[in-house]
Amino acid sequence: MAERRRLLNLGYRMLGSVQDAEDVVQETYARWYALSEEAQREIEAPLAWLTRVASRICLDQLGSARARRERYTGEWLPEPVRHSGTWSSAGGAGADDPADRITLDESVSMGMLVLLDSMTPAERVAFVLHDVFGLPFTEIAETVGRTPAACRQLASSARHRLARKPPGAGTAEEHGRVVSAFREACETGDFDALVALLDPDVESRSDGGGKVRAALRPVVGRDKVARLFLGLMRRAPEMELVEEDVNGMPGVAVRIAGTTFAVLAAQVRDGLITDLWLVVNPDKLRAWTGHEGDGGAGGFS
Repeated sequence: MAERRRLLNLGYRMLGSVQDAEDVVQETYARWYALSEEAQREIEAPLAWLTRVASRICLDQLGSARARRERYTGEWLPEPVRHSGTWSSAGGAGADDPADRITLDESVSMGMLVLLDSMTPAERVAFVLHDVFGLPFTEIAETVGRTPAACRQLASSARHRLARKPPGAGTAEEHGRVVSAFREACETGDFDALVALLDPDVESRSDGGGKVRAALRPVVGRDKVARLFLGLMRRAPEMELVEEDVNGMPGVAVRIAGTTFAVLAAQVRDGLITDLWLVVNPDKLRAWTGHEGDGGAGGFS
């Protein structure tokens, strides 16, 4: 159980997708059981072996992901996870097994995952393995096929990327207060109150994946973002905004008739929202809907 959970957590931070992380775990164990019993006994540290294999699979997937992203419709955002329950896309019996859950901390905040996605595959692997999971560079070198010194440089380069645009600041309580005020302003249609919560250069990004309607490009600027969300509320007056933890931070589940069809994550800095990430791709909301979504209320345009 501990091994499976570690690998699932590793895969999610590497790939930003629960489903892809589950596939990585399955493939890793398939390779383990493909070994003979003698070969298994010769491995002194099975968890280290499993981690190395899973990391290599992730590295390969990250390399091919860039080509897939070029064919992706609109913005690609990480798959949001909930604060409790199951992260298994399969669901069903055994779904509450702790081995099927993502450990939520600052390394899986939506802001961090978006920044991780801006890194090269090798940078991301080196950073996640060293800074998040505490692996020494000598072990990371075996995974990425470079020297320990080169891996150290990769992790350093990743940290510089994060330093240029850190993934938010402040406490969860402050974050929660801002998100609550955002929800209330949207529900009441208070344009001025909503604008006052937004950074002048705020960006809103939506991920529909071509499955449902969503803005194909970022919406930038507090006035434009405020009009976007208030317009959405006017077009769907039956829409309900429910505050929930999203990737370990306060966020919003957007529901109609009790069904979640969108999840909103925010980044807050100095009491203002700097980024909004709206996931409406039903393939990324299975943990929120309890079934494979089909677009539900039709998404956002």
